[in-house]
Amino acid sequence: MTAHRWTRRDFFRNSGLATAALIGGPALIAGCSRVDDGDIGATQDADPLARFREAGKIKVGIANEQPYGYRDKNGELTGEAPEVARVIFKALGVDQLDAQIVDSFGSLIPGLLSKQYDFIAAGMFITPERCSQIAFSNPDYAAANAFLVAKGNPKGITRFEDIAESDAKVGVLEGAVEKGYAENSGVPSDQIKVFPNQDAAFKGMLAGRVDAVALTAVSLRWTLQQQYADEPLEVTESFVPVIDGKEQVGAGGYGFRKEDTGLLAAFNAELKKLQEADGVLPIIEKFGFTKTEVDKAAELTAQQLCATT
Repeated sequence: MTAHRWTRRDFFRNSGLATAALIGGPALIAGCSRVDDGDIGATQDADPLARFREAGKIKVGIANEQPYGYRDKNGELTGEAPEVARVIFKALGVDQLDAQIVDSFGSLIPGLLSKQYDFIAAGMFITPERCSQIAFSNPDYAAANAFLVAKGNPKGITRFEDIAESDAKVGVLEGAVEKGYAENSGVPSDQIKVFPNQDAAFKGMLAGRVDAVALTAVSLRWTLQQQYADEPLEVTESFVPVIDGKEQVGAGGYGFRKEDTGLLAAFNAELKKLQEADGVLPIIEKFGFTKTEVDKAAELTAQQLCATT
């Protein structure tokens, strides 16, 4: 099976989102918390940001996954999601992000629900399953998937179906959507290896524990370039997984507790302003994101992504 590049037409084909974006309506918000970037006053308390403004900071959960949210070699919080969030919260009068790193990506939502931090900035894909647990901002990027493989891709892995039809083993991150993509593509459980974080997955690949690692193309290419450039590894062409005939749209946003409606509405309003001013790309292009990924996200909402099956 040959790989194809993720074009604008590919993005909307079979996904149903082109129609959903035009039709809208109550069906889109079934099973999903309300996302309102219009009249903030109608959806929030008098000032949901008051305590954060007074403290001068807000707590954020990250998974230390590059390039989405991590601490750099100097210990500074950076990455696609924290950098955009930093700009948004400064506009809202909160100057500092106080980061808490979790042990694994799968710990982010439990940590938010237990109030270890106030929101998640980790490039987390917006999915119906996650929407049943937390509320999401509208997305600020959309990205395709890819595989990390050995140089030359000796097993010819370009889709999850290639793994299902062979004895190859694939590595995924704990709590990430790729595990579900693999299972729903027919990959047996004994061919799926779950790693706690990105670095462990790359090392597992080098140790021969898996034949491929599945993540977003942006994440794999960034990490390979920044940390493993001298290793005999490469990243396949990007693709959009297809499950039951439907493309699985990967768009990332920021996670909030469902009761924090005012905070979410304020965040969404500033994100919309940033997108309309073409302000997102200048913040995140240094992390390997492109105009295509930013523009795709601006065409979507959390409501649509929460309702997609």
